[in-house]
Amino acid sequence: KTIVTVVKAYSSAVGAGAFVSEIFGDEADELRKRGGDGGEFGATTGRPRRMGWFDCVATKYGCRIQGATDVAFTVVDVLGYLDKIPVCVGYEIDGEVTTDFPTTRKLEKAKPVFEVLDGWKSDIRGIKKYEDLPENCKKYIDFVEKHIGFPITMVSNGPKREDIIYRESPLSK
Repeated sequence: KTIVTVVKAYSSAVGAGAFVSEIFGDEADELRKRGGDGGEFGATTGRPRRMGWFDCVATKYGCRIQGATDVAFTVVDVLGYLDKIPVCVGYEIDGEVTTDFPTTRKLEKAKPVFEVLDGWKSDIRGIKKYEDLPENCKKYIDFVEKHIGFPITMVSNGPKREDIIYRESPLSK
């Protein structure tokens, strides 16, 4: 009865194709280096993954297609170095903004519409209760939850199995 969709707190991709919230250069390199459990590199090939900011449009679509009832929001701790955190909340296509995931042809023309949130500038590893997270971290999680429309009931704040905060979501009620 419960379908948990696992979602990273930022975006990454392997291979070619449209990636609306993709970032490049030093910004991507820094996120890639800090990401995951040893950086965002292919497990088999070691190739660097393509990096991007969290994409609410794609995530909402993915959760809907998978029949998600809950979301496990992972690697939130990775973002603790940022002053500001862009979040893709829509796509601009041919001068119009949409929050619905488009067909491939339109997706290839999409430009990200970002809202920028304040970072929390601290290490959140080891925190066990949602209430103890920095205020801006909780705001980030709440913001993402509101925009994807699915309850975030688990927050991973480190690479270990026990680095999971269970959370009561307002969307679960």
